Amino acid sequence: MAKPSTIKDAIKKWEEKFPGADISQAEDVGFQFQWLPIEKMDNSLAALTNVKKLSLSTNCIEKITGLNGLKNLRILSVARNYIKAFTGLEAVADTLEELWISYNLIEKTKGIGALKKLKVLYMSNNLVKEWSQFNLLQECPALEDLLFVGNPLYENLDEAVWRAEASKRISTLKKLDGETILREDAEEEED
Repeated sequence: MAKPSTIKDAIKKWEEKFPGADISQAEDVGFQFQWLPIEKMDNSLAALTNVKKLSLSTNCIEKITGLNGLKNLRILSVARNYIKAFTGLEAVADTLEELWISYNLIEKTKGIGALKKLKVLYMSNNLVKEWSQFNLLQECPALEDLLFVGNPLYENLDEAVWRAEASKRISTLKKLDGETILREDAEEEED
């Protein structure tokens, strides 16, 4: 059986694809769809000192790790992996504004509250089934755009009930599942 790719392998492929480019200066780095897939994030990511957007989607990653040193990271895409938790994001808690983590295995949202600047959270098609876990998203004071379709909690409710309840629980939301949220208080101000 072939060994999975590593972050070091992905960096080497990136450097071959962009000869003469310095990965430490790159602001947008994509390691998605690696063949063979990446199984682990590790400290090799520290080489990406200038990265603002990092994509590791469509691999076989189970845990978020190795983000120490990515002091400029604003967007992290880890969709379509095997991630089960929001742990490992503390290192980028002060800069991360967008987290794309759809199509993973997340059932519990503990740890999301560390992301105080998070504005966009795309976490559709995960395993969240309880309001108590959804409520932890309230700990992200800047959260404006949430994609949550495909989670059992969403699937078990009528869409209108879902939208009303979700937008009530996270008062900062401006967009839910791709649609703008119209709030009564905002409508009253316009009258």
